[in-house]
Amino acid sequence: MVVELTLMSRSYCHLCHDMELALAPLAEEFGATVTVIDVDADPALEAKYDELVPVLLHGEKELCHYFLDEAKTREYLAEIR
Repeated sequence: MVVELTLMSRSYCHLCHDMELALAPLAEEFGATVTVIDVDADPALEAKYDELVPVLLHGEKELCHYFLDEAKTREYLAEIR
């Protein structure tokens, strides 16, 4: 089973870029895919996530926001494996 993670992001957000870079090795370790979505491209997503970005999701479950919580994300990915 491939785990599909979603990173709600903004193109000009340094925290978003930092989370994407920090997430890459973890995603590779667990064989997860990461889809990056620009919240500014969708008014509904912008309204929902506005000041929370970056937000890491698995489906509708929020794993973390602002910064990658590596320990929590690692534990979650190991649990659902």
